[in-house]
Amino acid sequence: MAFGGIFDSAAKKSELEKIEPLLAAPDFWNDSSKSQPIMRQRKRLVESIDAEKELSRRVADLEAFFELGREGETVEDEIESEMKSLEERADEIETEALLSGENDHCNAIVVLHSGAGGTESQDWTEMLLRMYLRWVERKGFKAELTDSLPGDEAGLKSATFTIAGENVYGLMRSEIGVHRLVRISPFDSAARRHTTFASVFVYPEIDDQIIVEIRPDDLRIDTYRAGGAGGQHVNMTDSAVRITHGPTGIVVQCQNERSQHKNKATAMKMLKSRLYDFEMRKRQVETDKLEASKSDINFGSQIRNYVLAPYRLVKDVRTKLEQGNVDRVLDGDLDPFMHAFLVFAKTGRLAGDDRELD
Repeated sequence: MAFGGIFDSAAKKSELEKIEPLLAAPDFWNDSSKSQPIMRQRKRLVESIDAEKELSRRVADLEAFFELGREGETVEDEIESEMKSLEERADEIETEALLSGENDHCNAIVVLHSGAGGTESQDWTEMLLRMYLRWVERKGFKAELTDSLPGDEAGLKSATFTIAGENVYGLMRSEIGVHRLVRISPFDSAARRHTTFASVFVYPEIDDQIIVEIRPDDLRIDTYRAGGAGGQHVNMTDSAVRITHGPTGIVVQCQNERSQHKNKATAMKMLKSRLYDFEMRKRQVETDKLEASKSDINFGSQIRNYVLAPYRLVKDVRTKLEQGNVDRVLDGDLDPFMHAFLVFAKTGRLAGDDRELD
């Protein structure tokens, strides 16, 4: 068995051969803004080449098990276990190989908004926040909640958090759009089935070495008292910070620290990322789908459906991937959906389909 296409080691070896002489240049390390991207590219190439070698070795081991089976040895359990493990590892490596976008390596800033559905959608927004935080735990990443707006009765109207880790933005790109929940509402005394929506926006956290010009005259900075659950959680000083960028209308806010200075610094970092993303989307307006996903947070605009009643199923509208274990998905098992999206975006291949679309 050979792994071609995405695992094209010949092309990657050729790229690596072009990079190696650059590392030997005397002035290579003088400008980190140029050397770091090259080192990241080299790291991806080396890991991809090593990964194909690993898969080829494991396929050879699997073939050896089959040979033992043909000789009469009882190896069915070993074959089944190794085939499952190999498939999972191949998906992991394929996902890593697909993360080659300009900002895929960056950390991510994630913004959740409740949509149509009132209290039901606000509860769904909080459920989504929990789902992503559990995914962060599974991956060994780090997350920090920077802002949240409680719902009127339950849940959250909005939430903003950052995720730090390897290729986080590249993975979280798959979550951009509207997420639809169908369930028997716990807030309906008649126990009727409700459909509700929440949106997910994701921005790359821009490296400090990328220059984004922000004119102080374009900013309006407001301070306010941070909200909370009450009691000891309420911040009694005006430490929360909201920054509005006049020319674009972009608004960011942070209230997770008791220090106004720290909240302002975090908010400015978020603004820088948003402005960078804004400019990148202006340049690629024909191909970038982010703005299109920000249409209406209601019927017909969802990227993924989570159905808890009358049956239980999570289905991605774009890739057609389905998972029947809804609880596992809501508990952060999102890797299959992220992998399917990256494959679809790169090749046009739907989940469970070995053909490339025309």
